[in-house]
Amino acid sequence: MKRTDVTFNLSKIRHTFQSAGIIGKTAVSLSLCTLVLFVLLGIGSMLQSRLSTSPVSSMKGLAASVSNQFFLDMLGLEVPHLRSDHRKFTFSQQNMMSFAVRFLTDINPGDPKSLIAQEVPGLKAEKSTVLRTGKDSDGSGPVEYTPAEGVVNGNTGGAASSEPPSKPAPAPTPAAGDDKPKGPGRNVAFIYQSHSNESFLPELKGVTDPDKAYDAKTNITLVGKKLAEYLEKEGVGAVHSDSIYPSTVKDFKYAYSYKYSLKTLEAAAGKHPDLKFYFDIHRDSQERKRTTVSLNGKDYAQVYFILGGENPNWKENESFAGKIHDILEGKMPGISKGIHAKAGHEVNGVYNQNFSPNSVLVEIGGPYNTLEECYRTAELLAKSISEVIMDAEKVTAPAGKKS
Repeated sequence: MKRTDVTFNLSKIRHTFQSAGIIGKTAVSLSLCTLVLFVLLGIGSMLQSRLSTSPVSSMKGLAASVSNQFFLDMLGLEVPHLRSDHRKFTFSQQNMMSFAVRFLTDINPGDPKSLIAQEVPGLKAEKSTVLRTGKDSDGSGPVEYTPAEGVVNGNTGGAASSEPPSKPAPAPTPAAGDDKPKGPGRNVAFIYQSHSNESFLPELKGVTDPDKAYDAKTNITLVGKKLAEYLEKEGVGAVHSDSIYPSTVKDFKYAYSYKYSLKTLEAAAGKHPDLKFYFDIHRDSQERKRTTVSLNGKDYAQVYFILGGENPNWKENESFAGKIHDILEGKMPGISKGIHAKAGHEVNGVYNQNFSPNSVLVEIGGPYNTLEECYRTAELLAKSISEVIMDAEKVTAPAGKKS
């Protein structure tokens, strides 16, 4: 009978156990590192929520930007009967694929323009964060496009290569054309327009392209002037600036619009020391159906309240804008599109709102609205603003003195 010898390679077995031990230690180390990472992320999130100074990163903005339909569709994952329309179901195959494409490439399959938006200046508009919503919850946010070279009257074109001139802008005058005290006894509201050439297609003969809705005479300054006049009628002293920067600033650069308007703010505050409330009037760049609402048989230009997400004191400005928004919606539900915060390299990020906590940018209508529609909105806006200002004046009035 042939004997079979069995031998053991102890060195090989020892090496195998050593390798297994190394792998185990590595796995344990990686697990511990992952645990520490998640703990640090959790602590960082808590600190950010408490110390964050930007509304763009706040959970308030995130929660407000999620629609009621989204929550219903989440329930629809468990209750199929809630899926009233499978084509519009948030978690449908089409929507999930679209989300994946946008998440990975920042390209919107439903918007071919997004394919080239990264490369063409002005095509990519920075998204906004919703802080408060109005009754009109169509989900559309404000859109800001940089006009092409040569479109804005007075623009010399070309890239910005020098700082704006330091020469101060001329001091604006009261809406009524004199320096006599208005309303509660002094001029307290200031109306100006950083993008002063923004215009409206129905008012421009022969112009049909919304990207060319800019004019040196018929523009957003007329809406600002009306707002000031309506404030005067409500008993609030208002000062209006009719400065049209592309026509008056040498070597005008669109990118410096807010630096030009800052000079206007400083000049106005120097001439009218009682100014407390500041309104930068603009128009949006969206299509008519997203900037217009029909109320009581009349069309009104809708309103966006815009906050600078990079303003460290944005919460004070949001509180001020919120009071106006609430009163405006109470008077005419659906006319306000809500309060939105914008920040990023493609937008100003501050909008001069660090100049005063009672400062807000207001967009009235879009390129397809008429001046008449904007004037109707300006009248309602003036009534809402006047209530906020009058209440503020009562609070800050000296004891025993009636405003």
